[in-house]
Amino acid sequence: MTRPAILARPGLRARLLVAAALLLAGPVTVLAGEVIPVPAVTIYPGDIIRDTMLTDHELQSDFAGSGAAIHDRTALVGKTARRTLLPGLPIANNAVGEPKVVTIGAMVRVVFNEGGLTITTYGSALQAGAVGDVIPVRNTESGLTVSGTVARDGSILVSG
Repeated sequence: MTRPAILARPGLRARLLVAAALLLAGPVTVLAGEVIPVPAVTIYPGDIIRDTMLTDHELQSDFAGSGAAIHDRTALVGKTARRTLLPGLPIANNAVGEPKVVTIGAMVRVVFNEGGLTITTYGSALQAGAVGDVIPVRNTESGLTVSGTVARDGSILVSG
């Protein structure tokens, strides 16, 4: 079976898939001439997005799917790509996330605070997590598994 000629063109199929995904995110119309940040290079999943990886792109015509795209460069810089971002294409809101501050297997400080009591121990992270994520941690002293919230400093906050 042969492919339709339109899908045989390099890069066009990927652009069509991205456009379809953006259209499914919601019908928001963006005016022609609006400038949005797009990747200047291919950004792979797990990469931290730097300002030098982005360029501004002016939309040439009304494109309903770009309403689901990120319109502010500052909302992208420092975030992690969740999937491959292709050069020149709008970046969907759900294509980026907070960078992971805890990795699987990392030794992390586990802190329990209640009232005036603070208990601190160490454990092994059983899951990677960004700030605010709830992840399981195995206590290295007792072998028990507890769940806690990842803090900015990489420690895990456990509540009672």
